[in-house]
Amino acid sequence: MSLDHAASKPHEALAVLLRDDMDAVNTLIEERMASKHAPRIPEVTAHLVGAGGKRLRPMLTLAAAKLCGYDGPYHVHLAATVEFIHTATLLHDDVVDESEQRRGRPTANLLWDNKSSVLVGDYLFSRSFQLMTETNNIDVLRILSNASATIAEGEVLQLTAATDLSTNEDIYLQVVRGKTAALFSAATEVGGVIAGASADDVQALFDYGDALGIAFQIADDLLDYQGDSAQTGKNVGDDFRERKLTLPVIKAVAQASDEERSFWERTIEKGRQEDGDLDHALALMDKYNTLSRTRDDALAWAEKAKDAVKKLPDHEIRGLLSDTADYVVARMN
Repeated sequence: MSLDHAASKPHEALAVLLRDDMDAVNTLIEERMASKHAPRIPEVTAHLVGAGGKRLRPMLTLAAAKLCGYDGPYHVHLAATVEFIHTATLLHDDVVDESEQRRGRPTANLLWDNKSSVLVGDYLFSRSFQLMTETNNIDVLRILSNASATIAEGEVLQLTAATDLSTNEDIYLQVVRGKTAALFSAATEVGGVIAGASADDVQALFDYGDALGIAFQIADDLLDYQGDSAQTGKNVGDDFRERKLTLPVIKAVAQASDEERSFWERTIEKGRQEDGDLDHALALMDKYNTLSRTRDDALAWAEKAKDAVKKLPDHEIRGLLSDTADYVVARMN
């Protein structure tokens, strides 16, 4: 298959280039999500893993390692680690958010129960740490364990920040850096570390993953209000119904009149929502042009990701990483 960038999406071109490594990652994931004593573990995990997804995070680990010239076996372990951490957080998130749909399919907590989702998520976290230790690389352990703690911290911060109208853009960014960007940046950083890349290249990989993750999440939050349900797998306005203060609303609250602020207090802080409230919320976002301004923020972070990539060694993967930054925000068009 051709790697012509124009002919395919960048993550698909990456998947072609990294096919053998991704096959090895998938095999390792299947091996390590098995359980002799608790058959529900592979049942729940297979439901979520089998739902598809682009496997972008583990691919970024493989891509970073390859770009930096790695020829050992442990990038596969690290990519599987990243995917296990991601899957564990999704299982926990769906319980916290009381979600009923993920990637267009019923969530595990809906098909089984909350207890199964939480405990299987815990199992996957444990498996991820087992995989990390097999690399015998203390820097890798430090990066991924720090990322795991940061993700959990970001999720807990979101619990209070999401329904608090005093949440500003700085706090929002802190939440996003925790719950989304931390795993992107760890995924790219460990690829460089396992390859023995220079400190400058490892920093550039971290900066790329950080900016890519932020752009990705801002685009996701925008798509919640103007996306296609068939493509996103979520209903338009789910964040509003779940009383999540994301960037489009934060920007609207910052400019709200007293009457408008009362509306946001009722619907977001107090959770007393009525028919027509989503339409009114969208009208207020339109009044202050917050969807367009949110889109501009996502594009700016994508540019930061592309700037970081320019510092990395010349390699065909470098171009695909740059194109991936464009792709995660192109979803907004």
